[in-house]
Amino acid sequence: MNEHVSLPVPAEEATQRPNSRKVFIKTYGCQMNVYDSVRMGDALASEGYVTTEEMADADLVLLNTCHIREKAADKVYSALGRLREMKKTRAAEGREFMIGVTGCVAQAEGEEIVRREPAVDVVIGPQTYHRLPQALKSARTGRRVVDTEYAVEDKFEHLPKAEKAATRARGVTSFLTVQEGCDKFCTFCVVPYTRGSEVSRPLAQILDEAHRLVDAGVREITLLGQNVNAWRSEGPDGREWSLGDLLYRLADVPGLARLRYTTSHPRDMDDKLIEAHRDLRSLMPYLHLPVQAGSDRILKSMNRRHTAAEYLRLIERIRTARPDIAMSGDFIVGFPGETDADFEDTLRLVEEVGYASAYSFKYSTRPGTPGAELGDQVPEDVKSERLERLQALLLKQQADFAKSCVGKVIDLLLEKPGRMPGQVIGRSPWLQSVNVDAKTSQIGDIIPVRIIGTGPNSLFAEPAERLMRA
Repeated sequence: MNEHVSLPVPAEEATQRPNSRKVFIKTYGCQMNVYDSVRMGDALASEGYVTTEEMADADLVLLNTCHIREKAADKVYSALGRLREMKKTRAAEGREFMIGVTGCVAQAEGEEIVRREPAVDVVIGPQTYHRLPQALKSARTGRRVVDTEYAVEDKFEHLPKAEKAATRARGVTSFLTVQEGCDKFCTFCVVPYTRGSEVSRPLAQILDEAHRLVDAGVREITLLGQNVNAWRSEGPDGREWSLGDLLYRLADVPGLARLRYTTSHPRDMDDKLIEAHRDLRSLMPYLHLPVQAGSDRILKSMNRRHTAAEYLRLIERIRTARPDIAMSGDFIVGFPGETDADFEDTLRLVEEVGYASAYSFKYSTRPGTPGAELGDQVPEDVKSERLERLQALLLKQQADFAKSCVGKVIDLLLEKPGRMPGQVIGRSPWLQSVNVDAKTSQIGDIIPVRIIGTGPNSLFAEPAERLMRA
C-alpha cells in the first residue's frame, strides 16, 4: 500500500516551462490511486502545470484520498487544516495557492468537505477527475466546485495522452487501470459506494495505452482493477473476452517483457486466466488473491460467496498450472461475530496455503456498509491479540519463502538506483525487492542474478555471470 507518491518532473519539461504552475499530489491508499494521480498529472500538464516533489513549491495541492481504512476522513481533514494555514500565508504574499480533494473520501464526503473546510477549492470524485482542469478554472472565479456524480462519459476517453518524456521519467514499470468498481458488495467494504459498479475499459483503449507505455520505455505493466479479473470486453473475434484473453494479447506486444495484475476476487478466477498463468512466461508467477477469513460462517457474513474449501481447491488448481507461483492475500480479523473457533479456522487456512506475502488488518466499521449495522462487535483487545498472532504466522511464512529463494538464479528487471554506488534495485518475479551490484547494467535491463541473502524487506543478489566466472 502506498501512503504518498509525488510525481517526478521530466527535466526537459521543467526547463521549458519555468513559469508554469506547479502541482503537488499526495496519494493515499491503493495502486489504483497511484495510477489516478499520474493521470491527474497528465490532465493538468495540458493546462500548463508541472508536478513537484516539494509541497512548499506548489501552487496547487491535491489530496488523492482512500476510504478503505478507519478514520481515513479524519486524516484528510487534519491535512487540510495544515494546508489552510499555508493558503493564508500565500494570500498574504499575493500568491495563488489552491487546494483540491480527490479520490474516495471526496466521493464519500462530497459537500461536507467544503462545509468543514472552506479553504478547499475543488472536490472531485474518482470518476470525474478528467474534469479537474475545468473545475480549477471555475474555482479561480470564486466558485468552489464539488463534482462527485458518476460521469456519463468515459473519463479515459477525455484524459489527454501523456507526453512520452513524462512517461519515460516515471520509470520502466507502470500501472494500467483496466477495470473499476465492484458488484460484489462484501459487507465490510465501501468500494461499491465510492467507486461504483464494475466497469471495464474497452480492449482497444487498453492496447493503445499499453503500446504507448512500451514505446516510452516501460518494460513491465501491472493491470489494475478493484476486481481486475472481472474485466470483460468484446474481442476482435466478436466474442466476449476475459482477463485471460487480454493477458494473452498483451503478451504479444513487442518490448513488453513482464505482466502482472491486481486485485482479484476468487469468484472471477476462470479457466482462461489459470491457463494464462500456465502458458505465458511474461505473466509473473505472483498472485494476490484475497480470502479475508478461513471460517465459512464468517465468509458468509462477509458476503464473500465462496467457502474456505472452494478457495483452497482454487489455489490447488492454480499451483498445478504454475507450480512456482507465489500467493499473496488479504485478511480481516475481528469481523462482527468472529469467535475463537472462527479465528482458528483462518490460521488453519493460512497454514495450508503458505503465503509469500499478505496484508492483514483489524476490522473497522465503514459507515454505510452492512457490516457497520451488525451486532456482536469484537472487542478491540481481542482484535489486537488475534492480529498479532496472525501477523506472526504470515511474517514467518514470508521469511521462509524469502529463504527458499536463496541460491536461485532469477531474471531481475532493474528499476532504479540503490543507495550504494553501483547498486541497483529491481523486483523478483515474485514481487520482492532485490538489491544487486550491477555497475555494467542499465535501468530497464533484465539480467540473470543469483539470490545470496535476505533482509527484513528485501533480497540481495549478485549477477549470475560474475559467480560463474568466479
